[in-house]
Amino acid sequence: MMIKSIRFCYRKIINADAPTAWERLIFEDSYTEFKMQAQRFNQENKYSSFADILYNNAAAEQLHFLTCAAATGYIKQLNHKIPDVQNTLGKTFLPFSNFRFEIINSDVKDILKHRVPVNFYSDVVTWVETIGGTMVLSLNNTVEAGELLTESFVLPPFVSIYAIKQTD
Repeated sequence: MMIKSIRFCYRKIINADAPTAWERLIFEDSYTEFKMQAQRFNQENKYSSFADILYNNAAAEQLHFLTCAAATGYIKQLNHKIPDVQNTLGKTFLPFSNFRFEIINSDVKDILKHRVPVNFYSDVVTWVETIGGTMVLSLNNTVEAGELLTESFVLPPFVSIYAIKQTD
């Protein structure tokens, strides 16, 4: 049997239409942090948009990292499970240890323009096989009573295969 280790990436985009309390907290707190941190790259207040600040001060690229601090605590609340990605039983199951926060757009004068994604990178899982459109995965290759325990899921929107390693 060909064994494939696989990692997924889920891109969760958060904006003013955030439907859950968790997303709204990230939205509001990251916007507040963006406004505060943007001041150091726009000391004369010439620019209001993230794009203009970045265009006129290359060091403003640091805003992605600096603004991330506002979201980190909320991301820890997920207990290392990628949000929204569910198995065929409707449960979140896919573990992650790494994520990347970005700013797509923002404006110090208009919170409605604030748009940030969080890219979640799954831990390595074993891809057992695909049945129809359903992927069968083993999270930690646990065997109970001679059976390999698995999770099944259909690849949803905004989830991509990030990396594959094939072994014999």
